[in-house]
Amino acid sequence: MSVLMHTYRNDILPELRTKRNYGNVQEVPKITKIVVSSGIGSDKDREVFDEALRTLADIVGQRPMITKAKISVAGFKLREGQNVGVAVTLRGQRMYDFLYRLINVALPRVRDFRGVSSTAFDGAGNYSLGLNEQSIFTEIDLDKMKYTIGMNITIVTTAKTNDEGLELLTMLGMPFAH
Repeated sequence: MSVLMHTYRNDILPELRTKRNYGNVQEVPKITKIVVSSGIGSDKDREVFDEALRTLADIVGQRPMITKAKISVAGFKLREGQNVGVAVTLRGQRMYDFLYRLINVALPRVRDFRGVSSTAFDGAGNYSLGLNEQSIFTEIDLDKMKYTIGMNITIVTTAKTNDEGLELLTMLGMPFAH
């Protein structure tokens, strides 16, 4: 069991239950999945796509899927079915391992880091975070990296409000800016 999962089950869950007066354990907010995605654009340069796939697989420990364009947009020179990005959905053990590495290893490596925004919740307790480059992760070999690829990280929770989601992520150790 990962450190973060153990902390959630043994410390955070009972504390949230008594603090918010939840009658049932199932009412306590928890993280259900983490979606890590990266939009590459049109697939004219296959090398960028291959590096994005390899990089994301190294970071999360799971093979990403290729996302395709749903509709054609002439202004963007985009055809339906064309490769536009990569995404991976993490659940269970890998989800907690990735979140632990994000909070304790990757985010502190960001230059001039003062915390992540506490207003990036969607109204239903889910949190989204954008990173400009993948070099903050220790799994990446900087000598082999040719392109900088940004990524979006969405943490999906069972929290009903933003306050519940903020409290859950704060207790898990997410460094929010104050």
